[in-house]
Amino acid sequence: MTDTLIDYRRDAEGIALVTLDAPPANTYSYEMMRQLDAAILEARMDDGVHVILLRGAGEKFFCAGSDIRLLASMAPRYKYYFCLHANETLNRLEQTPKLVIAALNGHCVGGGLEVAMAADLRFARKGAGKIGLPEVGLGVLPGSGGTQRLSRLVGKARALELMATGRLFEFEEARQMGIVNDVIQAPDAEAFLASVRAKALEFVPPGRASRAVGLIKRAVQTGAEVAFTEALALERELQQQLFESEDAREGLAAHLEKRKPSFKGR
Repeated sequence: MTDTLIDYRRDAEGIALVTLDAPPANTYSYEMMRQLDAAILEARMDDGVHVILLRGAGEKFFCAGSDIRLLASMAPRYKYYFCLHANETLNRLEQTPKLVIAALNGHCVGGGLEVAMAADLRFARKGAGKIGLPEVGLGVLPGSGGTQRLSRLVGKARALELMATGRLFEFEEARQMGIVNDVIQAPDAEAFLASVRAKALEFVPPGRASRAVGLIKRAVQTGAEVAFTEALALERELQQQLFESEDAREGLAAHLEKRKPSFKGR
């Protein structure tokens, strides 16, 4: 029987809470990545999900990265395919046209930060842990997208410094560099989750057109990786999809009628 390493719950407001649950440090294995992949697909295909909220179980760790003991015992070929699947899973998370928020409730290091960087917004609990990519200390590099996503967040020179030194740092410094969107004061992990969930509720109907948020995400994430003219073409196509949506009709009508719109996410 396979252990449950990813807890998936969707609430009535349309938030899918995805919890990495592998105590004590929520390290990920191939099996956890398969379960995370399945959770991403479930949230993607569920029209009732508007925001994906990702967190780690417990008080101390969001995620400490891959299971080093497991990797050390595996053949290089296995490690290659393990990294390939992790890349594919995080790409699927990044490309899903729904907002993804990472709630960093504890240490977020190595592959854990690579998972978090595949989210769209990152909120961290003040004083709950450290953050960074220390893989160089193991004689390897961040192999689940870290070299690419960190350089896109902070620039090449800063990313090279952080990865080549492998230093860990506080969430406040991560916020200054643009890795973390905000640092939240909370007495415990559950209070922190409640605060992040309140932020997530800002992006769901009826107050927000969640489909528009999702396609804004697609325009930004995909557009950043292609030529400017291709990015503009993508933007136009996504805009046309929204022009045909119920929410666009509601938003335009509400504006003309001088009332607050009531969106449905479709």
